[in-house]
Amino acid sequence: MLNEQEKIDIKKRLRRTSGQINGIEKMIDEGRYCVDVLQQIMAARAALNQVALIMIESHTKSCVVNAIKENRTEQAVDELMGVLSKFTK
Repeated sequence: MLNEQEKIDIKKRLRRTSGQINGIEKMIDEGRYCVDVLQQIMAARAALNQVALIMIESHTKSCVVNAIKENRTEQAVDELMGVLSKFTK
């Protein structure tokens, strides 16, 4: 579960990413150079990856730890590994 500071940080990052996405759309409309557009896409993707890493860390430190304390280790680890597997594709 996210704490308040994590929520604030994530929301700030998502607003920034939203701005990047809007900028990419504008670049497309303006017919900007493809490599420039691709670089902005990579930057937006990296920003979303950072949000995901914050979420993964929070989940691990709270939900996974709680599951381990409640003897649900295998279930929690399997779930986390499933998410990480999808995240890295």
